[in-house]
Amino acid sequence: MGIATFGGHVAAHFPASIEVDIKPGSEKNPINPKSNGVIPVAVLQTDEFDPTSEDVRYRFGAPDVVAEGGGARPKHDGHVEDVNGDGRDDLLLHFPTAETGFDGDTSEGRLEWERSETGEHGLSGTDTVTIIGHGPK
Repeated sequence: MGIATFGGHVAAHFPASIEVDIKPGSEKNPINPKSNGVIPVAVLQTDEFDPTSEDVRYRFGAPDVVAEGGGARPKHDGHVEDVNGDGRDDLLLHFPTAETGFDGDTSEGRLEWERSETGEHGLSGTDTVTIIGHGPK
């Protein structure tokens, strides 16, 4: 991650989006909105973004829910693991399913990282999901 100086001000460069993998190891990423469990979501390290060196300020869920400021927060600060076998450390988080807002019409999950504690200037990434079960409780 580079740091540039503009007129005496320092500005960090972040990518336009982050790369995520919902339910690493699964292609269909099945989610049952009625589940009381958690959904694993990996934030993948790229040349532009290292999730292991940033504060854990994430929200995850149905895209419309996350866009409105909702969604689930991770149950913990996650753990570092190379989930995609590229030799880079990724961050694996777990989100409570009941707080994600998924329903039968959802085909994508959205993860948003907030650069600041105020929730401003967020980066986001998406991955496909397959809703199973019969919708929310």
